Amino acid sequence: MKYFRKKWTRIFVFGILTVASFHSYSQTIVSDNKELEKAFSLAIKVVEGNVRDGILAAGGDYGGEWTRDIAINSWNAASLLWPQVAEKSLWSVTINRDTIGHQYWDKIIWSIAALHHYYVNGDRMFLKQAFICSKNTMKQLEDTQLDLHSGLFMGPSVFNDGIAGYPEPIFDPGNLSTFVLDHPNSHRIKCLSTNVTYYAAYKALEKMSQILGVHEEGTFRKKAVHLKDNILKKLHNTNTFSYLLDHNGKADRSQEGLGIAFAALFDIPDIKKAKAVIAKAHVSKFGIPSIYPDFPRYSPDTPGRHNNIIWPMVNGFFAKAAIHTGNYHQFEHELNSLTHLAIDKDKGNMDFREIYSPYTGAAFGGWQSNQLTPSCKRQTWSATAYIDMVLYGVVGMRFNDAEGITFKPFMPANISKIQINDLKYRNRYLNISVEGRGAKLKNMYVNGVKAASSAIGHFPLEKNDIRIEMTL
Repeated sequence: MKYFRKKWTRIFVFGILTVASFHSYSQTIVSDNKELEKAFSLAIKVVEGNVRDGILAAGGDYGGEWTRDIAINSWNAASLLWPQVAEKSLWSVTINRDTIGHQYWDKIIWSIAALHHYYVNGDRMFLKQAFICSKNTMKQLEDTQLDLHSGLFMGPSVFNDGIAGYPEPIFDPGNLSTFVLDHPNSHRIKCLSTNVTYYAAYKALEKMSQILGVHEEGTFRKKAVHLKDNILKKLHNTNTFSYLLDHNGKADRSQEGLGIAFAALFDIPDIKKAKAVIAKAHVSKFGIPSIYPDFPRYSPDTPGRHNNIIWPMVNGFFAKAAIHTGNYHQFEHELNSLTHLAIDKDKGNMDFREIYSPYTGAAFGGWQSNQLTPSCKRQTWSATAYIDMVLYGVVGMRFNDAEGITFKPFMPANISKIQINDLKYRNRYLNISVEGRGAKLKNMYVNGVKAASSAIGHFPLEKNDIRIEMTL
């Protein structure tokens, strides 16, 4: 993410922000962990403050024109908490709702967010058009970006549109442009996060096809399996994955935080190997860095903007992958780290900033092409990453078409009570309380009646109380 692109340039927006009116459901949180309570409330305010003309902007200093930002923010939180804003935002980055627009290499992530939006809201008309839009876009990308030799998709890694995110010879030291595609060797690279995103998009298309009954799921399933096999063959190493294959087919063995998180979350390796990937990952004092270690042109004193530095959006997905693989220690570290990165005076100072130092936790934008860049304010996907850590990780909300919501909470050592009030799910309001410790569900009650399972497909009342008891 950056404000220095050649074609799709981020625009700084200073002064008074114009926030379009929209229906906020005023979610509130109560917890015995007051730092988490403060950070969650702050995250809600940051997101709501970044809605402009009904579209969710990427941040206080950015506009709303990036497909990846809108997709990730919808997936993390907006589709559930602000569904009208999420839907308008998702369609805003398409071309006439027929194909997905903007930077080509990672825009297919929109398909994953679209399926999640359907799971949360149940709008089949939305899903029908989203399927057409996703299918058309996938066909375009297969025709232009699929490298037949490797069986992998070409292009930069998800969100890393700055050249600071790439080693030599992808980075040309004689080229001062900060935009990755201005460096010619970047066009034919094959990156872990991008290819796992394509895999997840194929799986999303398969599921959409099943739900809509259009009988194309077999085609998408076959393509997904083939891509997964190539990811494992070309990028998997013992207990980890390579970051990318360069334009010559040489593997770069750097750790890509988002790439390994996506690989574990979307089950690219089997669960035993996925557990090892998350457990063996290098994590800094303040969470997993985006790409590790420093490329030779950077150092702890001059960190690269897209290199060994904290992007909270990446930390959110790593936390999600940690929960998915049962690594609660890693999840707790990421949750506690982002809590303090947001609220501590010497870090975010009551703001979810764009980028932080992995050494001090200070808001710090990093270097790129001899330029020191800012860590922008009120960054939406930093805030939605935190919201997702709480709703997915702690409260344990899982959405799907068949079962509605399944609850799989995890209560860290420093939280024994959490309650989310006035959360709107489809046409119902939910007050959800979780008490206890650990990841083992002891009892769950819906409106005072003990539930037969952790999956709830229908909430009987307009306002429903869900009470969950956890035990070690």
